[in-house]
Amino acid sequence: MALLLVDLHDQIGNTELWLAAFKEYLPDLEIRTWPEAGRVGDIEYLAFMRPDFGALPPFPNLKAMFSRSAGVETFAGHPKFPKAPLGKVEPPGGDPMMTEYVLMHVLRLHRELPAYHAAQARREWLKSPIKRPEQRRVGFLGFGVMAKAPALVLRSLGFQVSGWTRSARTEEEVPIFSGADQLERFLAQCDIAVCLLPLTPQTEGILCARTFAMMPKGAMIVNLGRGKHVVDADLIAALDNGQLAHAALDVTAPEPLPASSPLWEHPKVTIMPHVARRPTVGQIVEQIAANVRSIRAGGKLLQEIDVARGY
Repeated sequence: MALLLVDLHDQIGNTELWLAAFKEYLPDLEIRTWPEAGRVGDIEYLAFMRPDFGALPPFPNLKAMFSRSAGVETFAGHPKFPKAPLGKVEPPGGDPMMTEYVLMHVLRLHRELPAYHAAQARREWLKSPIKRPEQRRVGFLGFGVMAKAPALVLRSLGFQVSGWTRSARTEEEVPIFSGADQLERFLAQCDIAVCLLPLTPQTEGILCARTFAMMPKGAMIVNLGRGKHVVDADLIAALDNGQLAHAALDVTAPEPLPASSPLWEHPKVTIMPHVARRPTVGQIVEQIAANVRSIRAGGKLLQEIDVARGY
């Protein structure tokens, strides 16, 4: 039986790297690369980035699929989307690259670096009041594996940390708000809001004039989720009227951000070209192998995606 790679071997690394990694982690599984699928009845697993299900044949013996994509909204509704379970290929404890990236942005905003950079450009020796970590409240919109690790590091540094999730959570290490009815309470106590939400119909445009108004005046946002979480015109208005002090955007809609976008030159916006993390081929294959071993042992996917919910 076999695993078929679709797009992954073109997007990250090269075919030789993928084959070598699978030989290390799953030496008994045949690896094929699209479009050389061979006999489709042999394919038990699919691993992909941005699949075109219209071009793929049916796989009658498919047991599981693995997505490297940050979201499923671009393909989950396809009429030829297979019925097999779909799993994430994320490290269970989060990715250190994402943790360092979140910390970089939060600490940069916490210590007022954008204001100091602007003062430097004016050759001004600026001295601003310095807030201690325990005086700064950091909230995470979305509290999955990629949010939890940096949240706990920030808590260890003394920051007041909380999270917001769509559905209720229990026994988390930080206070968790949940559901639409608790969103305003959550945002009202966020000096810095970090968005790591999946993109769903319910979360599209969640960072908008309505929610910006819920935050303390002078609050700041870091969006590492998806570009469509932010309503750009509302963000610019909130920055211009002082409701928000700064926004750090690692994702935009569309990507790349057009040169004509006013976000590029806005003095209170930091634009980063979607560079929060870059997993290696070995990291991805290691997680796929762990899932395959779980299925072979009669278990389930380690991080199954609920396709109907979008995450």
